[in-house]
Formats: sequence, structure tokens, C-alpha cells
Amino acid sequence: MRAHPPGDREDMTPLGEVYPESLLELQRRGFFSPLRSLVLSLTALLFPVLTYGYQLSASEIVKRSIANTQADWNANSHFSYVEQDVNVKDGATTSRTYRVLMLDGSPYSCLLAINGEPLPPQRAAEERDKVQQEIAMRSSQSAESREKRVAEYRKQRSRSFALINEMGEAFDFKLLREEKLDGHNVFVISATPRPSYQPSSWKTSVLKGMQGTLWIDQQTFQWVKAEAVAFQPVRLGWLIAKILPGTRFLLEQTPVAPGLWLPKHFSFEARTKVLLWQKDYMHSENYRDYRPVGGPLNPQATGRTDCANWLSSRQVKSQ
Repeated sequence: MRAHPPGDREDMTPLGEVYPESLLELQRRGFFSPLRSLVLSLTALLFPVLTYGYQLSASEIVKRSIANTQADWNANSHFSYVEQDVNVKDGATTSRTYRVLMLDGSPYSCLLAINGEPLPPQRAAEERDKVQQEIAMRSSQSAESREKRVAEYRKQRSRSFALINEMGEAFDFKLLREEKLDGHNVFVISATPRPSYQPSSWKTSVLKGMQGTLWIDQQTFQWVKAEAVAFQPVRLGWLIAKILPGTRFLLEQTPVAPGLWLPKHFSFEARTKVLLWQKDYMHSENYRDYRPVGGPLNPQATGRTDCANWLSSRQVKSQ
């Protein structure tokens, strides 16, 4: 998932407004299956917390939340959504807004706006032609070509799970307090590096120099917020690049359907060093208007989004 701020259109459908009939179909297909049975056997006893009649430790709470996050992000491929990417570099801010569509097993990003301004008519028509051509190309692909395309998408998704998969091994967790955040009662849990942790790849080696905080919903064991900060330099494998102290990552999530939470905001402030040159930049992504694949796209809700409107009456295959 790419790691955008909300659009400025007042008629935008709020994040999480989806169609009940589509959700029922997703539920029948098993996308919202309860995960409680998968984690009832966890028995760690660090920092006990009484909830649902079980003594839960900070470690157990985090394990439940990781399982839920992984399951929810897998379900993300069954939704289209609006994504806005914002980059700040050398004092200049640029942004692009997309409707991300699932077309025959992998996503396609249809450009909607640049720097907060809807595309002019000619550019919008070009984008509409592009999505038509993409649909035609994918529908005529050989089975081998399609499998290669979908496999590459799955490979990219697996990379995004790498850091989450190793969190349980990389950190020691401690319950700090309980509080309310965005209307949710949450556990606030700190994460500090475990000295014995050995990264499985250079991509996860960054965890050795990070410490963080998790805000986990007490009822659903979902991440409401997660923040990580680099406290020491970390070399990225055999590369000459380093992540410097002060590098910060932030993820915020929200419920978009019963039992399903997906990102609403992701950002990072990167401080890196390559040889003698230090590079600082900021990137953020905001997500909104999640809609089940195959469900109708409301033109009034999505604004002047020609690509989305063109697809509004079509059933788009997903994988």
C-alpha cells in the first residue's frame, strides 16, 4: 500500500460509508470472519489486563492486533478507494489524488486531481481513455500474463507485511495506560527493541533502531493509531544508505465496515544519509471513500471523478 491528505470537496462521502447489500455479500464470502478463535490460546502474562474475562498481557494484546491488521489489509483488495499522496521536498509541496480500482486481480490508479485541483476536461478524458485501454488489455491477457501480473501485486503486498510480521519478535511491549482516542477506548502500549532480535532481511533491519507506541481499540483489538520513531542510525543492509534518528512513521486507521478497519492516514518524515549527503523529505497518504468492488460508485459522493463515474455501472472482477 502506498505510504495522502483529505480532499477539499464538501460533498465527499464520509470514509466508511459503504453499501449494506455489498457488505452482506462480502460477509457471505467470508471476508469478515471473526478472528477471536485464532488467538484465545495466547497465554503470555506480562503486564496483565482484565478484559472479556481473560487476563491479557501487553504482548497478547499486540498479537491479537497484528492478526487483525493482517486480515483486514488482505481484505483491502476487495475495495476501491480514493487516495491522496502528498510529498514535501526542498520546501515544495505537491499532491496527486487517485481513485484506486481493482481490475481483474490487481489495482489500477486512476488520476483524479493534481495539487487539489480536478483535472481539466482534456486531461480527464485522457485518463478515462487510459482506464478503458487498461481494462481491454487485462481482459485479453493470456492466463500466464495475468498470473504474472497478479503475482507481482501479491509480492508487493507481502513486502508491506514484512515489518508487521516481525513486530512480535523485534519488540518488547509494555502497557502504559488506557485512554480514549477518536471516540475509542484504547490500550496505549509502548514498543522497545528486543536486544536478541535478528532481522530476517535488510528491509526489517530498521526495526532494531526504532521504538514506538500503539493505540489499540479495547473492544476489537484493532490499531487506531501506530507511531514509530528512529532513535539511532540504522544501515539498510549492505546499502550505503542510513536511516537517521528522528525518522518518524505514523499510521491511523478507522472502521469502514463491521469488523473491518482500514487505513485513513499514513505518513513518514524521513531523515536519510547516503555517503556524505543527508536527504530529508516528508510523504503522506490519506484514504477515504472505501467502496466494495462491484458496488456502485456515487458520482455525487466522489465529485468530478470521470474514471470512477465511467466505471459506476460496471462489475469489475477482483482476486
